[in-house]
Amino acid sequence: MNQELDVPALQRRLAAFAAARDWQPYHNPKNLAAALSVEASELLEIFQWLTPEQSAGVMADPDTAHRVTDEVADVLAYLLQLCEVLGIDVLAALSAKIDRNELRFPATKSPTTPNGSANNSPTDTESHPSE
Repeated sequence: MNQELDVPALQRRLAAFAAARDWQPYHNPKNLAAALSVEASELLEIFQWLTPEQSAGVMADPDTAHRVTDEVADVLAYLLQLCEVLGIDVLAALSAKIDRNELRFPATKSPTTPNGSANNSPTDTESHPSE
């Protein structure tokens, strides 16, 4: 299935799902942020004790691939619901963040360090580019 992401349609579908079950009272920013964190932790749990090499091949096992896919979907669902409740255009927010990170962390042709990171990486006192 390779179709274009229709965020508003997905948000409407998630809202309708919650409404049909009378879950709206529970879908406040605090609860949605907590649920998002829990689902992200469940995704992390799959990778917790894997080596970097094992983690790179996680989708080769159908059972594990199914678990990863489900947890990714849960994370995205709660993120989209949180954005809907807060009035955040998630794609615009992501685009603006990428723009800011491109300015903060300009690309260079410098070689990588022995651990594989670029020499122009942020220092320990700077936030990670996705923060």
